[in-house]
Amino acid sequence: MATLTRPQSNKVIAGVCAGLAERFGMSPGVVRLLFVLSCLLPGPQFVIYIALWVIMPKR
Repeated sequence: MATLTRPQSNKVIAGVCAGLAERFGMSPGVVRLLFVLSCLLPGPQFVIYIALWVIMPKR
């Protein structure tokens, strides 16, 4: 499996969804769609996204 990093290509905002998709063998579009749909539910989605943006190293 690939390591959890943010790619320089195929990123929209920070590359967090693209990095997660690559790590788990999914399509980046599916991960982005799941993130947007999860934002309709209450919870700390934006805080987690920002934390991953800071924690995940660039490739």
